[in-house]
Amino acid sequence: MESYGLQLPTLPNIPQIQLMPQEQQQAQGNQAQGGNVWMPGATTVGAIFKGGVILASEKRVTYGNFIMSKGGKKVFKVTDQIGVACAGLIGDMQILAKEMQAQANLYSMDVGRPISVRSASKLLANVLFNRRYSPLFTQTIVGGLDNEGSSLYVLDVLGSLIPDKYAVVGSGTEIAMGVLEEGYKETLSVHEMKELITRSIKSAVSRDSMSGDGIDFLIITKEGVAEESIKF
Repeated sequence: MESYGLQLPTLPNIPQIQLMPQEQQQAQGNQAQGGNVWMPGATTVGAIFKGGVILASEKRVTYGNFIMSKGGKKVFKVTDQIGVACAGLIGDMQILAKEMQAQANLYSMDVGRPISVRSASKLLANVLFNRRYSPLFTQTIVGGLDNEGSSLYVLDVLGSLIPDKYAVVGSGTEIAMGVLEEGYKETLSVHEMKELITRSIKSAVSRDSMSGDGIDFLIITKEGVAEESIKF
């Protein structure tokens, strides 16, 4: 007897894909962490003092174990009251700084007033988060002055936004932070804060081979932004 009704098509046999053994996956992960993935080093500091903010970073640019340059710039002026300092790939730092400058100028023209430090930091966080699948390899400190006073924000590669009074990023963080934290006071003068930051970076340079060759400063006060540099 013939059968009536809808007959469902039969699916072909799907070949099984042999998964990589867990031990081999572990070995490949360790290999990637061991030598195939690297990040340029730096020691970059930001701190709020009585009357403003200082951003500073050493000048060495490395490619693995090779020193590419002894005069790299990792501290950038964004507006007359805001600056950004970075640790990571120099090209990514420059792209971020230019993006912040352009967006801050557009904001000022649209709204009719300067962009705040919080808004500029949030803008940068959005840029980094939108690039999370193809990230810009930078750790970033944004600092400046606005109607709310002095502000400092720390951002990672994925755009996490953390407010703080002082911060250090880069390969020399552990050493520099110990010196900075021991002597930090929000009531320090600009001269005292500059000396403290200099000591913290020099302490990192003495132990971190990826940092060295001088310090660039960005000093932000009510009078504007002043850039200074020292060599050692």
